[in-house]
Amino acid sequence: MSRYVIDKNLLIENINTIKSIAQVPLIAVVKGNGYGFGIKELSKVLLENGIDTFAVTEVDDIEELRSVVNDSDILVMRSTGIENEAKIIAENNCIATIGSLNSANVMNKVSLELGVKTRCYLKIDTGMGRYGFMPSQVEEAIKCYDFENLEFIGAYTHFSSAFTNTQLTKVQLELFKDTMKQIENAGKNTGILHCANSPALLNVDDVCLDRVRIGSAFTGRVITKSKTRLNRIGSLEADVIEVKTVPTGYSIGYNGKYKTKRETKIAIVPIGHYDGFGLIKDNEIADLHSVLSQLKKYLNRKQMYVKINDRMYSVIGEIGLSHTAVDITDSDVKVGDIATVDISPLMVNPRIPRIYK
Repeated sequence: MSRYVIDKNLLIENINTIKSIAQVPLIAVVKGNGYGFGIKELSKVLLENGIDTFAVTEVDDIEELRSVVNDSDILVMRSTGIENEAKIIAENNCIATIGSLNSANVMNKVSLELGVKTRCYLKIDTGMGRYGFMPSQVEEAIKCYDFENLEFIGAYTHFSSAFTNTQLTKVQLELFKDTMKQIENAGKNTGILHCANSPALLNVDDVCLDRVRIGSAFTGRVITKSKTRLNRIGSLEADVIEVKTVPTGYSIGYNGKYKTKRETKIAIVPIGHYDGFGLIKDNEIADLHSVLSQLKKYLNRKQMYVKINDRMYSVIGEIGLSHTAVDITDSDVKVGDIATVDISPLMVNPRIPRIYK
């Protein structure tokens, strides 16, 4: 059975390293199944190491996360006009994101019906183009502070290009600061302010403000301009389940496109596309472009490898849904040896167990 293995000690080292760099409290972003590390498993370790504020983007994650973090703050980083979503946010004492007058109206309405006052963050769109008031809509944003059942505790924005564009990131920061100043001049308390995500913290100076939102940096898999002290964590593992020897010219895998050039000793490893193997990301930006890029490389027969007993072995034949053939000729690899693949946790099937060691 395959499993995704995380070294807990290295994760704790990463948490402490990030704290030392940020010098402000962290908001742990555990969206995407905890960036592939398992939302419950990762959140438990973060909580044990002094982090008490968490963030997700999907309302469906709230119940699972709340079962681990109990009374800790949960920020829901989506501005929603859907009443049912707003109700779940308010019922679970989460912090809502308000990025439009419509979302403010909906959240106020359900909060009034539930008899609660929902804590909120105002979201400013400084160039990401998703949720939030644009700086030119500051007058509309100011109106949100007057809703009786909403309590604004802060505001934030999201940098679009902190991976690669320092200048643009600083422009976005100044846009955000200017917008906050206009809101303060209108007599409103802007509260806790945060802009920086993992790549911003590690690539751009002086962007932390009152909090920093960290997700990918916990895994050590984040694009930076220079080497960091973070550990790159996580590997897909499975036991070798079969070893066999085939003759020269023998077809391996679907379609028989690979034929052995010599007598070949093969290890069968029970990992494949279902596990996420075959779409390994060279970078750690989780977007469609990078996924398609990796798929193209795979289709073009980019050589892939599996590590067994601290040695790299070539994958031969097409990777299957749940099996991979590995050329282990002239080795002592045997059934039961552990095979590992360095693969982004974001690409690993959420159903695969996350094992913390």
